[in-house]
Amino acid sequence: MSFTAWLGLLAICCLGAMSPGPSLAMVVRHTLGGGRGKGIICAWAHSIGIGIYALVTLLGLAVVLKQAPMVFNGIAIIGALYLAWMGVQALRSKGGMSDKLAAGENTSALEAARDGIAISLFNPKIMLFFLALFSQFVMVADNLVGQSLIVLTPLVVDGLWYTIIALVLSHKSVLPKLRSKAALIDKLSGVVLILLAVRVLVTI
Repeated sequence: MSFTAWLGLLAICCLGAMSPGPSLAMVVRHTLGGGRGKGIICAWAHSIGIGIYALVTLLGLAVVLKQAPMVFNGIAIIGALYLAWMGVQALRSKGGMSDKLAAGENTSALEAARDGIAISLFNPKIMLFFLALFSQFVMVADNLVGQSLIVLTPLVVDGLWYTIIALVLSHKSVLPKLRSKAALIDKLSGVVLILLAVRVLVTI
């Protein structure tokens, strides 16, 4: 995998991690309810789930690419359409994170880890996102190093992003600012997702 291709993967992983959703809500809940440490535990447990999804998706797509290239192209097209749909939904979003950013009840470290990995493993949208995302990178990751980067990049980005969220939200005065930027984050995410969908369709 070239450095340019990896930068593209890194940018998309950052976008996916930063998009508001149930994962953010879970990390916020444990941070505000159990403290900074619980939020960080939840963040990295969530990233482990992301890494598992990334590995499973990569291996599956690699097999499909080798055995049935036409099926692989079909998956890529469906994935591009899904990314476009996500982009449209993000553009239409009102940025309503108020309900997601409510303080949770006090929780233990075990509960934080359990909820973190569960919210990633049991969210089918994450698998769909990886199917759409990885279809353009599997072909250029033709060795162990490239394949490792495809798995580790989303895992590390996810863990670091939600760790930052936990650290920032330890100061509750930051919460209103995060709410106020939710709509802007949604709009930027929508534009990038649609552009990514176009890129996938053009490169098939």
